[in-house]
Amino acid sequence: MRNLLITPVLFVAFLLPPAASASVARTPEDTVKAYLTAMQAHEFGKAYDYVSSTLKGGKDREEWAKEQQYIIEVGEVKIFGFQVFPAVVAGEKAKVPNILKSQDKFLNQLGLDEHEVYEMIKEEGEWRIDHQTLVQDHERAEYFPE
Repeated sequence: MRNLLITPVLFVAFLLPPAASASVARTPEDTVKAYLTAMQAHEFGKAYDYVSSTLKGGKDREEWAKEQQYIIEVGEVKIFGFQVFPAVVAGEKAKVPNILKSQDKFLNQLGLDEHEVYEMIKEEGEWRIDHQTLVQDHERAEYFPE
């Protein structure tokens, strides 16, 4: 009886695709979305996985996360939402436009939309955020469709 149960289970296992080989690499857009989701939720340890070694500044996960928490708290930063646009990819680099809906006590007290571009690099086979820039009025047309 035991052999009869094992045989169908093995047969079904052969029909399923292997999980390890089915993994899909994260896109630049996926990276920005995951990073902003983690920052919005104040999960700074998670956000660490989406930034480049340059942005980590030699800090380990715990130290970097504490620094981000401090910045968010002192600046009274609130992220209400974001809209990520398609990446412009050139080899191992990419630019990902984003409209951030946020507010803070220093630079964006009114909670105006911030047009950003995340510059991405491939690091250890994954897309990571290497730099973030606010895009001014005259530069927006290049990255944001009207």
